Amino acid sequence: MAELIAQGDQLSHRWRRTLPEGMPIILGRAGQWAVPWDAHISRRHAELRWDGGRLVATQLPDAANPLFFRGKQCSELALAPGEHFVIGETSFLLTVQRADVAADAPMPVQQQSFSPQYLKEIPFRNPDHRIEVLSRLPEVISGATDDNELCIRLVGMLLAGVPRTETAAVVTAAGPPRPPAREPRARQAGGAAAAGVRVLHWDQRRVAQGDFRPSQRLILEALRKRQSILHVWEGAEPDSPQPFTARGNYDWAFCTPLRSAGGDDWALYLAGRFQKDLPGLPGSSDQTDLREDVKFTELVATIVSSLLEMRRLQQRQSALSQFFSPVVMNTLSVEDPHLVLAPRETEVSVLFCDLRGFSRESERSAGDLLDLLGRVSKALGVMTYQILNEGGVVGDFQGDAAMGFWGWPITTADDVVKTCRAALGIRAEFESAAREAGGPLAGFNAGVGIATGPAVAGKIGTVDQVKVTVFGPVVNLASRLEGMTKVLNAPILLDEATARAVREQVPRQLARVRRIARVCPFGMETGVEVSELLPPVDQYPALSDEHLAMCETALDAFLQRDWPRAYDLLRRMPTEDRVSDFLTVYIAQHNRTAPPGWNGMIRLAGK
Repeated sequence: MAELIAQGDQLSHRWRRTLPEGMPIILGRAGQWAVPWDAHISRRHAELRWDGGRLVATQLPDAANPLFFRGKQCSELALAPGEHFVIGETSFLLTVQRADVAADAPMPVQQQSFSPQYLKEIPFRNPDHRIEVLSRLPEVISGATDDNELCIRLVGMLLAGVPRTETAAVVTAAGPPRPPAREPRARQAGGAAAAGVRVLHWDQRRVAQGDFRPSQRLILEALRKRQSILHVWEGAEPDSPQPFTARGNYDWAFCTPLRSAGGDDWALYLAGRFQKDLPGLPGSSDQTDLREDVKFTELVATIVSSLLEMRRLQQRQSALSQFFSPVVMNTLSVEDPHLVLAPRETEVSVLFCDLRGFSRESERSAGDLLDLLGRVSKALGVMTYQILNEGGVVGDFQGDAAMGFWGWPITTADDVVKTCRAALGIRAEFESAAREAGGPLAGFNAGVGIATGPAVAGKIGTVDQVKVTVFGPVVNLASRLEGMTKVLNAPILLDEATARAVREQVPRQLARVRRIARVCPFGMETGVEVSELLPPVDQYPALSDEHLAMCETALDAFLQRDWPRAYDLLRRMPTEDRVSDFLTVYIAQHNRTAPPGWNGMIRLAGK
């Protein structure tokens, strides 16, 4: 496996990356492979291409400084493994090494487990350096675009933070850790695996150390116990044979698990050699041992685990936001999800919104259904945006219709106000779009029905599938009101409870309301007083407040069987007002005379 190692003028200015065969890589301060620590390197400095036998590096036209290879300036070069080139103060070494997990590593001379409680008691002799390295962890996590980049950054940080380590790695055991087993090694692309253990990324201070063979036994034991574990091999004793260190050139290694790294078990693996004057055995009379290094690595693992868990929760929340409205997500973040989503009875205001003009536009767009789908999606987006923007919950989609509701998961005193603002926002957007000939919403408009009353809201469905929605007669009534908008020629219709709340809570500078009639929807026996929700007079001057008062007087006369007076008042309404035509036509059809026994209700002949 060919890898490129970048090393700046400081130990922390380093990374090691695997070269993909045949794929061009841009090297620079802001390239695919970034070298942010060297100001002599341009944002896009060179293109790298590994062909399986050599690495070709070509200077890009915008690069300010040349490449140096074998002491000479050049614009293009070809590296063999073991050679390097230089840009600015950074050298780039090509190496071909393997990382094979050792399933046959000998038993250690000494093994010690370190509990977090024990490590808390270990003091740092040089805390400033350790804290400075730890302070960079949030940047390491946030700057990683994926797990591979995260591993590269973590390994570089461990080498900088633990000076005595020769090699650092991030390793993983896919699935639950298993006891060590005697079985052949199995190599995989991007690392090596043995009994489910593989190296995600590794690096070492000196390339001359050769291949890397971490101990499978140590890794699995640390993951099984969920503790840092140190192994010391025969190399700790100068006169003993060194069957393991002869291959790995290490006297000791320890492994620290990450406790919330995702689906697989991750761990940090560090290995090195003892200095002759530093026995390095935990518990020895000489306190210059490895316990500080284990404690530092444990802190890194704890912080990384917490940051990864936070990132995982943020990703989950981002994914769930497609299914839950913001008000639901906010409630779930602070309360028990089972309690929040449990169905419960509450007072809600339900808004049904249906797209008008779909059938006509579908005939026109029969040859371009994808374009039609995009337009319908944009129209539904107008509805959902207004619902969510006013703190509502999107409860359902039915073809080209959307349903939203307010009053769950939390109830506020201004739920009706929010519902009205959402409805008027939908009306305003579609009316504005209708004036844009050729626009994506041209030819569409919307009908809105709003009803208020008790309902059951929450997680509703079957054992096989559920959704967060609302259930009850008020939902059906809102749907019926939306259907009546076509019959009554009113963009937004309200039931009696909502209209009463609007009169009591909503200022006329925000919305106005007028009663239209008392109707019995098709297929129902119970009548409902229907009202229209209108924008304020400054946004809809075609109907003044005097016109609305006249319409209310006409309805009172109509209900009192004084149909001639009602007819006369309705005929004075502006010609643009098609809503008043509903009563005018009904009175004219009955020769301006109320039928005998008439109870004030108009039965609708269809939906």
